[in-house]
Order: sequence, then C-alpha cells, then structure tokens
Amino acid sequence: MAGRLDLTEGRIADKLIRLALPIMGTSFINIGYNVVDMLWVGRAGSSAVAAVGTAGFYTWLALAFIAISRVGGEVKVAQSMGDHNLDETRAYIKAAIEINIVLAILFGAVLIIFNRPLIELFRLGDEHVTQQGSTYLIIVGLGMVFYFINPVFTAIFNGLGDSKTPFIINTTGLLVNIFLDPVLILGFGPVPSMGVAGAAIATITAQACATLIFIYKIAKKEGIYFKIRYFKNIKLSYHKELFILGLPVAIQSGMFTGFSMCIGVIVARWGPVAIAVQKVGNQIESIAYTTADGMASSVSAFVGQNYGAGKVDRIEKGAKVGIMFAIFWGALTMCLLVFGADFIFKFFIDEPEARRIGANYLMILGFGEIFQCLEIIVTGVLRGLGRTYITSAVSIIFTGARIPMALLLSSVLGMGLTGVWVSISLSMGIKGIVMLSVYLTYKRKGKLVEKTS
Repeated sequence: MAGRLDLTEGRIADKLIRLALPIMGTSFINIGYNVVDMLWVGRAGSSAVAAVGTAGFYTWLALAFIAISRVGGEVKVAQSMGDHNLDETRAYIKAAIEINIVLAILFGAVLIIFNRPLIELFRLGDEHVTQQGSTYLIIVGLGMVFYFINPVFTAIFNGLGDSKTPFIINTTGLLVNIFLDPVLILGFGPVPSMGVAGAAIATITAQACATLIFIYKIAKKEGIYFKIRYFKNIKLSYHKELFILGLPVAIQSGMFTGFSMCIGVIVARWGPVAIAVQKVGNQIESIAYTTADGMASSVSAFVGQNYGAGKVDRIEKGAKVGIMFAIFWGALTMCLLVFGADFIFKFFIDEPEARRIGANYLMILGFGEIFQCLEIIVTGVLRGLGRTYITSAVSIIFTGARIPMALLLSSVLGMGLTGVWVSISLSMGIKGIVMLSVYLTYKRKGKLVEKTS
C-alpha cells in the first residue's frame, strides 16, 4: 500500500513521528469541526452556543459506540499487519465496518425519535434553547452514519501504517465545513440564516464528503485490504474479538460522557452563560488532549505492529518516546492555558461575564494538562498490547469522582463554579499519576508484554 509505514523496522523515533504527525493533524481537523462551529455559532449569541453545547453531549456520547469498532479495528489490524497475515487483516476490517454501520443506524434513530426528551434532561429553563438543541439532534441523527464511519476508516488506515491518507481526507472535510458554516449559520445571499440548524447541516455535509472520498480512495487504490463482501459470510469470532477489545473503551467513553453530562447539569445551575463557557472552554482545551490522543494512536499502532512481530524491545523504546512527548506537550499547553486564558477565550465569546468565567476555566484546567497527556499516552501503549480493561477502569473510577468533588467544592465549600473546574483538574492529575504508575509497575515486573484477551 503506497504510503504505508512498516513500524517493525527502522529508527523508532523517526517512524513514530512520521506516523504521528498526520494523526495529530487529523486530531486537529476533528477539533476544527467543533471550533469552527463555535466561532460562527458564537456570533449568534450565548443561547445558540448553549443549544449546540447541550446537543453536543450526545454527539460526544456517540464516540463511545464508535470506540467499539475503532479501537478494536485499529489494534487488531496493526497486530495482524505486524504478523503479516493478510486474511486476518481483511477479516478485522470487515468486522469493524459492519459493527460500525449497525451501531450508527441505531444511535441515529434514537437521536431522531427522542430529540426533545434528550435535551430536556438538562432542565435548561429556556424554551428557545431547547428547541434549537432538539433541531440540532434531528439533523445530526440523519447523518450519523457519516459521523460514525470516518473515525473507523481513519483508525483502520492508521493500523495499516498509513496516517497520511486520512489526514488529507479529513482536512478536505474541514475545508467544506469552513466554507458552509458562515453561509448556513448566518446566511449569505439567497441562503437564509439557519443558526443552529445551519451548523448541524454544515457538519454532516462535511462528514459525508469525507466519507465519499474515503470510499473513492479505497475503491481506487486499496483493494488488497478492502476487497470484501460486507454483511455476507459473517464470522462472529472476529466481531467478538473487536467487542472484547473495544467494549471497555466504549464503556469508559460512554461513562465519561455521562459524567460530563452530570457536570453539565451542575454547571447549568449558573445559567446558559456558564453552559456556553464550559462548551467553548472544553473545545479550546481539547487542543491539548486531542493532540496527545493523536500521538497515542500512533504509539498504539506502533506497539500493535511490534507486538504482532514479537519485538518487545521496540515496544518499550516506543513507549519511552511517547511519554517524553506527553511531558513536553503537556507543559507547553499548561503554559498557554494558564498565562493566556483571557486572551484566548475572547476570540470565541467576547461577552464580559463569559470571558471572566471562561478565563478562570482555562487557567484551572491548564494545571492538569501534563497529567492528562501522560494518561492518554500510557493508555495508547497499553491499548496497543490489547490491555484495555485496566486503562478503562482507572478512567471510569477517577472521572466519576469528579461529580462528588464538584458538589463538595462548589456547594458545601462554597467555591461556586470554580469548585467545578477544580474537581475536573484534580481528577486529571490523579488519573495521570495512576496510569503512569500502572505502566511502570508492569515494566518493572516484566509483565508489560503478555498475551491478553
């Protein structure tokens, strides 16, 4: 396959960086969809941002279902590539895509059918915001197949050692989104202003364009891996393997979203401005964790291929490079968020109250960035080895702790919204320390590389 990297040979740092840079670029592209939406939706006021932000929890929840096929597909494709087993590579690609399409249809149907009750769970107290959020869910639900399939195509290409192709395709999708957002959200010429609905249409249209390009690329050049008859001759053993690997991450992602929704309900007590601040602040802060996640995907593919090839020494050296990156990137983003909080936030919402709350949010979360990056990279290492249960358990336990901490700090100790932000930052610190300790313990006891289910 043109552009594919063999991660089992050559200089480790060079291979990791060459694979990681396009993945990081793809991560920035994924941020870009949301950031571009927020930049233009923000022009329509904080109520529009609150609507998109609230509905966005459910598109975030979709990532949990996507993780089943995305994580399992990426890991098993990488491992089978390292083992040079073409038949298994095809079988895992087939299973990942079949699982993904079925889950996309089911999830989209839920968003469409239960759009209003899902928004009303947040008790926003603003009928206009509720209506806008419901409309957003219906439109996104109609295009959920495109939202689901692109991350899985991306993960499969990454597992094959080709991160450049998904970067180019996802960049194209973002450019479509950048063009459509101002036109559909604010209106242009004969096109009326559609506000929140316009943001949803722009995003789904962009995702659909990316999907079509992926399919064209696969049909034209990647037949050796994707020449498969989908939904025929189904071998459930491969689906089961992907579920075993992906389900812990899916549960982790789903519960993370659930915990975040609970935090959102707590934040909602301070009104729509606070909700808008949390949403925008999260998108800004996501630059740190999605970039780290891009490196983690690279590390995971690297570890997976070398695991399949039985090269333990390269696994440990690759993990070391990843951890060094986590420390560097975490320190850099901490400095940017702590010292540039107000300057950064004002580009998104320039209302005085929102700027004050938003700057406080970014500064407090900035202190947890190094630990968050460490957690993400170590998770990528263990995920490449097929160890998804321990990483998911750590994340679920300590992310869940945010809720009682937020209630304690914000209400009992009277810290208000600041207490909610502190609870998030504290959990980031604890998770990073625990995950690094787990990795070092495995390594010290010589149990890092084992055949696990």
